[in-house]
Amino acid sequence: MYNKVILVGNLTRDIELRYSQGGMGIASTGLATSRKFTSNGEKKEEVCFIDITFFARSAEIANQYLRKGSKILVEGRLNFDQWVDQNGQKRSKHSVVVETMQMLDSKGSAQSGADEYPAQQNQPAQQSYQQHSYGQPQSYQKPSTQQMPDNSSIPVIDIDEDEIPF
Repeated sequence: MYNKVILVGNLTRDIELRYSQGGMGIASTGLATSRKFTSNGEKKEEVCFIDITFFARSAEIANQYLRKGSKILVEGRLNFDQWVDQNGQKRSKHSVVVETMQMLDSKGSAQSGADEYPAQQNQPAQQSYQQHSYGQPQSYQKPSTQQMPDNSSIPVIDIDEDEIPF
């Protein structure tokens, strides 16, 4: 099975950092991401709020450099949390366990209290998207140059945007 989530958004609150008994950092916060669309000629925006959790060194880095409002790209896996609240009610929610993250704010627009980001973390999103959780950027290889087909061999497909399910 494959479980991969990629989100870009802004943090909804400051990082809450704690440590496990073994000394591993665990940081949690929320992420707000939005989708703009038009419905019946009216422009609308849909916002999705999701809790995210960082572990180990990335938890400490997130706590050091991220603040409420920071824009980040996260890659991770969807997790289903279940618990019983104080009233004895069963509760559940989905959250994202972050495997890699990229800070998207520029140095000049860093939120209050945040100093300059390390150079490796301040790369443009297009380049840093390939960064793995172990910190080594994946090498990018330019696709081989292939001859493009002429326009007469490309089929024309008429699709109404309202029919697309995403």
